[in-house]
Amino acid sequence: MDSRSSDLGRVIRRRRQCAECGRRFTTHEKVAESVKLYVEKKDGARVPYEREKMLAGLRKACYKRPVAAEQIQEVADEVEEDIFRNFDREVSASFIGESVMRHLRSVDKVAYIRFASVYRDFTDADELIEEVTESIRQAGYVGQARLFKDEM
Repeated sequence: MDSRSSDLGRVIRRRRQCAECGRRFTTHEKVAESVKLYVEKKDGARVPYEREKMLAGLRKACYKRPVAAEQIQEVADEVEEDIFRNFDREVSASFIGESVMRHLRSVDKVAYIRFASVYRDFTDADELIEEVTESIRQAGYVGQARLFKDEM
């Protein structure tokens, strides 16, 4: 029924209709990249980039949180946009992790803290408390004022 290019020409969105039942559906087709992107891990190992690994981490962080599957996909899309804008063949795992945290912070603070706690591999509770305190400070909350905002 309809085809459109999106995501800077890397994806083709097709709207189709079943000839038998008449139901409509949408597909998103990505052009296969001939050049593989590799991720350099903290230990120096290089592994092929896999979007599914990032999505799995995002799903775990957002588990039982009010974050829609579409929002998780959007965060992954934004992170990939960051990656492909800045790197051609190899990206560091730290760049991916920091980018995920930056985008996830604006979606859900608890999911952000969950992701950060695994990604940053906190060694003790003080490091986690510092991260939570920094997140609260950046959000502009002071003490419990936010809890009583509607009652003032």
